[in-house]
Amino acid sequence: MQLVQTRNQDVTSGHDEQFDRHRGPVTCVTCVPNRDAAVTSGYDGAVGWVDLGTRRMDLMGYHDHLVNRVSVNAEGTKAASASSDYSIYIWDLASRTVERVLLGHSDDVEDFVFVDEHTGVSVARDTRVLVWNLQTGAIARVIDGHDKDALSVAFDKGRIYTSGDDMTLRVWDLADGKLIRKWGPFEHETDSCAVDASRNRVVLGCDDGKLRIFDVVTGERVAEIPAHTSGIKKVAISPANGDILSVAYDQRACVWRAEDLQAKLSLEPHNGVWERSFNWSPDGSRLVAGTFDGTVVVWNAESGARLHEIGNAGRGNSCLNDVAATDSGDIVAVADDGVLRLGHMTQDEAMWISETDPPAGRVLANAVAVDEERGVVVVGAHDHTIHLFELRGGALERRTTVRLGEGPVNAVRFSQQAASKGQLFCACYSGAIARVGRESEILGTIRVHEGAVKSLCLHPAEPVGVSCSADGALLAWDFEGRLLRRYPGHMAIIDDVDIDPEGRCLASVSRDFTAKVYDFADGRLLHSFALGRRSPKGVCFWSPNAIIVTNYWGAVIRIDLASGTMIERQIAQNGVSAISRCGAHVVVVSYDGSAHLLDPRTLEPVTSLQTMTQRLQPSRLF
Repeated sequence: MQLVQTRNQDVTSGHDEQFDRHRGPVTCVTCVPNRDAAVTSGYDGAVGWVDLGTRRMDLMGYHDHLVNRVSVNAEGTKAASASSDYSIYIWDLASRTVERVLLGHSDDVEDFVFVDEHTGVSVARDTRVLVWNLQTGAIARVIDGHDKDALSVAFDKGRIYTSGDDMTLRVWDLADGKLIRKWGPFEHETDSCAVDASRNRVVLGCDDGKLRIFDVVTGERVAEIPAHTSGIKKVAISPANGDILSVAYDQRACVWRAEDLQAKLSLEPHNGVWERSFNWSPDGSRLVAGTFDGTVVVWNAESGARLHEIGNAGRGNSCLNDVAATDSGDIVAVADDGVLRLGHMTQDEAMWISETDPPAGRVLANAVAVDEERGVVVVGAHDHTIHLFELRGGALERRTTVRLGEGPVNAVRFSQQAASKGQLFCACYSGAIARVGRESEILGTIRVHEGAVKSLCLHPAEPVGVSCSADGALLAWDFEGRLLRRYPGHMAIIDDVDIDPEGRCLASVSRDFTAKVYDFADGRLLHSFALGRRSPKGVCFWSPNAIIVTNYWGAVIRIDLASGTMIERQIAQNGVSAISRCGAHVVVVSYDGSAHLLDPRTLEPVTSLQTMTQRLQPSRLF
């Protein structure tokens, strides 16, 4: 790729002019009954149409935010898209246009199921289950009961099945909304459920990698299968014979025979598939899924062989997930396409310098850190590995790969503390924090969390770290793994944490829509700031007296801790995924593929870089 230096550089490729794939991870692929076609959803906010015969992708339209799931009714005439803009769109598949918008949730809508042509049911991170009148768009019933985010919904014979982050599987009566039965709480989150109507069984996928199967009549547990070594993100029942599909963060997609619940086959691997996106075709002959690269993959359900991939599979799907920066203005960004991008941003210039693939090929990367003194860059990937590079002469040279085996790596940080300088701490989905030495040897794991570790930071002078997790815990620990203290107060997933430059305070942001500041030494809550009904994503101490928060809606917020004064500025067209100090500025990156150098006092962009065009102009839609 020829890279040219400009003040506000936009590096995009020609195929961005047409919708030949999603410009973000594909969250769901659902086949259309009576058609050789599927509907797709993605982090780019798009809802797509895929002709499985001609292998062509087309754009149906956009939500205002990312789309988490698409569902299709039994007749193949309607689709529903559930979005983090808190809405559900009902689509007419004959015209491929929005027929109705359902409004009523107050947080991300995660799943939807059609009951019949008149009724639908949705679940969301506001913990509620809503029953909809699809003819009028009115809420027919509100069902409360889940204690945390509700993530999955299924329906059969007048009963609604829901599961989520409160580690339970619940059954509700559609007619009156009353709770019929509750399984759990289990010891791990329960992300996905599905019903085998012919056998009166419900299947639950759990974050401990186990399939739990229950009789829906008696409530008794039929089986517990240790199916995976990491969290299960999707279960689905074959409409042909009841076989069970389970897909997990151990990068395995497995099919289990309905008759005896024994392993039947594993699907041919694909580095880029997003586990949550899988579904069966209506006749059970194929399996479909989306990738982090924006494409659709199809498998033969009998052999497990991968048949084909649909969509432009070249580079360019660069939803940026994390960024690390140096005082001199070098930035390193990682993305959903697995490409490691090196750039340079100062008040006078902005340019991408080079792109590098990890040694094993392009796999989603969520984490990056730079040890400026040693010139070492580390990348944390979805496939349980970290990749180390040397930064030399404006280029990244591959050094080594370390397999941690603790699930996807969500954050990486280098220690600057004297005795452990250069050691690496990695936040993992398994709940572990892996400690890696200067020679890339694994020194051990710190296990203080019960849920996935979302982020961590290290004290500038003491051998102490602080980490946050999906179970809402914010914990301090020493480098030997001893739990030192808890910082209570958050009521939901904590996405990020940072320690101020002097090491006196720490700040955290959570899906409870707050930013909190604590005294580092004694754990006292010093400040709590309400951020409205838009989930924050990242946090950075600019100074001991000011923090900068990013959110999933493309905004950046500066909070003066003494006065509580907030400055908010819209920076991106999608979520601002990460923030890092960069000399006298801060750099932020977004899921829309942009990077911005900001003045930390005003939040005004100083220079910007763009890697792709995520959303097409309205005139290009049809």
